[in-house]
Amino acid sequence: MPKVLPINSRLQKLLQKYSLQTKFEKQIKLLSENPGHPSLNLELLEPKIYGIYSIRINRKFRALLIFRKDKQVIEILNVTVHYR
Repeated sequence: MPKVLPINSRLQKLLQKYSLQTKFEKQIKLLSENPGHPSLNLELLEPKIYGIYSIRINRKFRALLIFRKDKQVIEILNVTVHYR
């Protein structure tokens, strides 16, 4: 089961601003328990050599992350708006 590193204060403020804390925490729990869970919509972004993934927080927002140390540690890089 991968360990998720704590997020920085900038991301915490962003989650609070858009009232995403509860949904974010739920998705992060799912990610740490089962990275392949369908509701995460885990996706490797282009260019793939950078190893940056995206997971769904809700219909509008995505979290960008990387897997470190042979996928045993997850670092959340950013929370972004996902345009369709």
